[in-house]
Amino acid sequence: MKIVFDGDPAPDERGSVATVGVFDGVHAGHVALLSEVRRIAADDGLQSVVVTFDRHPATVVRPDEVPRLLTSLHHRLDLLGDLGIDVTYVLTFDEERSLQTPEQFVREVLVDTLGTRVVVAGDDFHFGHRHKGDVTTMAELGVQHDIKVVTVPLLSDAAAGGAVSSSAIRAVVASGDVDLATRLIGRPFEVHGVVEHGDARGRTIGFPTANVAVAGDIILPSDGVYAGWYVRAGGAVHPAAINVGRRPTFYDENGLLLVEAHLIDFDGDLYGERAAVRFAARLRDEQRFSGIDALAAQLRSDVEHARTVLRDLPQ
Repeated sequence: MKIVFDGDPAPDERGSVATVGVFDGVHAGHVALLSEVRRIAADDGLQSVVVTFDRHPATVVRPDEVPRLLTSLHHRLDLLGDLGIDVTYVLTFDEERSLQTPEQFVREVLVDTLGTRVVVAGDDFHFGHRHKGDVTTMAELGVQHDIKVVTVPLLSDAAAGGAVSSSAIRAVVASGDVDLATRLIGRPFEVHGVVEHGDARGRTIGFPTANVAVAGDIILPSDGVYAGWYVRAGGAVHPAAINVGRRPTFYDENGLLLVEAHLIDFDGDLYGERAAVRFAARLRDEQRFSGIDALAAQLRSDVEHARTVLRDLPQ
């Protein structure tokens, strides 16, 4: 996949089938829409193009209401590339961009830059200043600029309370229901970060962990113990028991919120490497224990529970 940023040379002149959005999480609903983009592009001999933004628009238009995200920009781009999209055009979302009218956006981005022939959008598509543009607006502008507009119905799931959306999935992740998150995303929810040195509490009781430093703008599952996988930079995947929380046995309310993965049946140095932590199942809530022995006994049980759960799950 070719990645084009503002200021880069425009994609080639074949014309494009484009879709526009943040695509946080690149979830199952997004995948259905992007599949239609790729199908039409292949049928018409055009490029499949995703237009996205370098940050969530709320950081500019609603800075007090910015959601924690399912994916970083880097992760999002990787996922879009995995889906076979030809080009992702990353726009800088700043105050100037936020003030663009729907008409200005269509002309500058879709017509003048991407030579768009077809726009594919979900039923809830909005764009332009104050979200004044919608699917009807796009269809009207499409007539002016000879752009066909194809609408894709939203993917629904009763467990999500309706349409599968990034905001719905964020709420599910925050609740700790990583099993439902997997269903709505279409793959396990995961976070990325670099393994940092911690206080080695786990190592002293026989359960060393990789302390994965996750960016503060990424959402985490609620505090608890999970079964999942630790994915090393080279692609090696290890089953893991994962703790998200503040380790109340050792610290009071001021403990740091950490993501710690104990790799099952692994002995090695992980410090400094970049890794992904995938969440497969919630095992229990985080809790305070009476002492080290009680904690160690529970951790042994957690590891065996994780091992059993992961044995029958795809990575």
